[in-house]
Amino acid sequence: MSAFSHKITRFFLVLALLFSSVFSYAADASEGGEFNASEVILHHVMDDHIWHFWDGHYGTLYLPVIVYSSERGLEIFSSKNFYDDHHNAVAYNGYTLDHGHIYLNGNSVFDISITKNVAMLFINAALLMVLLLAAAKGAKQNAGKAPKGLQSFFEPIVVFVRDEIVKPNIGHHYEKYLPYLLTLFFFILFGNLLGLLPGAGNMTGNIAVTMTLAVFTFIITNVSGNKAYWSHIFWTPGVPLPLRIVILPVEIVGIFTKPFSLMIRLFVAITAGHIVLLSLISLAFIFQSVTVGFISSLIVLFINLIEILVAGIQAYVFTLFTSVYIGMATADHDHH
Repeated sequence: MSAFSHKITRFFLVLALLFSSVFSYAADASEGGEFNASEVILHHVMDDHIWHFWDGHYGTLYLPVIVYSSERGLEIFSSKNFYDDHHNAVAYNGYTLDHGHIYLNGNSVFDISITKNVAMLFINAALLMVLLLAAAKGAKQNAGKAPKGLQSFFEPIVVFVRDEIVKPNIGHHYEKYLPYLLTLFFFILFGNLLGLLPGAGNMTGNIAVTMTLAVFTFIITNVSGNKAYWSHIFWTPGVPLPLRIVILPVEIVGIFTKPFSLMIRLFVAITAGHIVLLSLISLAFIFQSVTVGFISSLIVLFINLIEILVAGIQAYVFTLFTSVYIGMATADHDHH
């Protein structure tokens, strides 16, 4: 391959790097020898105790390890201790790191470390607080005036969530749940968008995160459930007694399947999108072809634009179904 072709190939690979958070690691993996697509994909979608941005001594952020065991109690140290100068895994003071799990002398420990996804959670929360508090401050200062600055960006979104998602599905008492649902919407939206940035973690593609959000929805829905809601589950009105024996377990299972579907939908949609993106760009590293690099870069660019749309859709869907479930639990039923 000529020098000119090498330059073209690198150009399209760099173009792809600008549109996905997984490509920086992919480029580094290919330099060390034979490219391993599976390793690159798993490295991105899985959580980790280190945050790798690019190859080199300064390209990796070693996160704090916080573990507790009955043998030694609480210990805190840097995850850098698990790697030597050549980034090979090593044991440290009896601790070993194996596929994201930490063991002490072969026994598992209680791990509450600041992993890559946990760090992303902190970043996401901090960004939300800074931007939304600034927008709220602007709204107070510009009361009765046309919105400007951050307020002009966030206010239409807040109004949309309130008037098109929350209010129609919950009803006249929607104000009680609006703060949670707005927080839920923006948390998922920002998390999805941040995950598309170069070097970012796959936060909303982590099932522990989506499970936590689903558990919050489950708790709020069922704690808010009124008498009519629970009577429909345990003693469905207007149904013959023999059928109630069949309907009762179905209704009880439905209590748990609703939040479970929320958890799986968000997790699968975000993770699948990241896997597809990296699988496509991996073709350029595998075939080392100008044509493949050009085509994969164009496809990746197109899919990244779709992923931005998906980021908003998933935030909308999660908030919508949460509003529907809360509305079902708090609605007043008339059987007369």
